Amino acid sequence: MAAIPKEKPSRIDEARAQFARYKADVKARGKPFYPYAMFHDTIMSLVVVCVIIGLAAMWKWSAWGPGHDPTHKGLLGPEVDPPADPGTTSFVPRPDWYFYFLFYLLRIFKWPESVFLGTIGVPTIALILLIGLPFLDRRRERRLSARPVAMVAAVLTVLSMAVLTWKGATANEALASEVIADVPHWVQVENLPSNALPGAKLFATAGCTACHTYAGAGGSNLGAPDLTDIGTRNLGIDFQIRHLQCPSCVNPGSPMPHFASLGNERLHQLAVFLEASKGAH
Repeated sequence: MAAIPKEKPSRIDEARAQFARYKADVKARGKPFYPYAMFHDTIMSLVVVCVIIGLAAMWKWSAWGPGHDPTHKGLLGPEVDPPADPGTTSFVPRPDWYFYFLFYLLRIFKWPESVFLGTIGVPTIALILLIGLPFLDRRRERRLSARPVAMVAAVLTVLSMAVLTWKGATANEALASEVIADVPHWVQVENLPSNALPGAKLFATAGCTACHTYAGAGGSNLGAPDLTDIGTRNLGIDFQIRHLQCPSCVNPGSPMPHFASLGNERLHQLAVFLEASKGAH
């Protein structure tokens, strides 16, 4: 009786058998750090460095615009941004894209009492869970189908980060909407005259409350004073304008930026508003 020829193993069967032999060899003899792990780390590090160098070169040379203008916007943005204008009333500050998720968390936790949760609480808790995961789950099982809790947690984390990043990128920020909503309150408690109203609106939209407080709004940064009753000092319109144009010239050592770019008309509006601010009545 003739022998039945053996069927030639397929490439998949050969690969599985080779992998089984490899795992058995590793289990029996171990896998030395050199050269295996060191080689893998070296290759991965080289790939990362090459990607960084490639992106840097792409950014540099694509931003090298006509006439070597450093503000020319290339594929990855301009080489340098235009000089900051402290007198702008149309700039809406936004973070880099990788902070959009945190940026949108601040819109969710927008109340002063809950800002701590959005900026520190939630990210810190997530980071602690991530660091502690290898110590909490020490099973040898690596199949994704056998780890439903970890898979669901990972999917939910990725989805939440993606949604928050997208919402942060597409958020329509109304310029100084929260601060300018306080202007009618300022007019009421300060009994401001009608000619001080344009200056009050400009004070709200120019970002002055980022450093100064006024009638309970804003925050005190770098020692910036409360301007609620600045008018009681009777400094005068001319002094207020000169101080806004060059704070360090009037008050040596002042960290306040120059606001000369606002123009004489708007500086006068701000000066009228500040001189009319006599405190709550």
